[in-house]
Amino acid sequence: MGGDVPGTIELKGLTVHGHHGVYENERAQGQAFVVDVSLEVDLQKSIASDEVGDTVHYGELADELAAIVAGEPVKLIETLTSRLLDHCLSSPLVQAATVTVHKPHAPIPHAFGDVAVTLSGRRS
Repeated sequence: MGGDVPGTIELKGLTVHGHHGVYENERAQGQAFVVDVSLEVDLQKSIASDEVGDTVHYGELADELAAIVAGEPVKLIETLTSRLLDHCLSSPLVQAATVTVHKPHAPIPHAFGDVAVTLSGRRS
């Protein structure tokens, strides 16, 4: 195989307790946030070497994203999603990324299936 081998690495359903929200009780008590990430990566080098150092280590990625979700609180999941996207795009191996943050226990006084924000970006 020669040249670029575009591929996708996905991490879905990463569930982390965070203290994000507009309301004081959300920030005090916290709640679960669920993160889905899709990364566009050139997989040529990792396929040829069979070495984890030549690709995005999804275990390390999960740790890094979890630390952001569990870290400094923000009011909006839009802001949280942007922080996660920026982190994903900081890797020189990542060409583009899409990040979705789900807030399954959002304070909505109605039955609902999901609340989520999705952002996508490319390396400049």
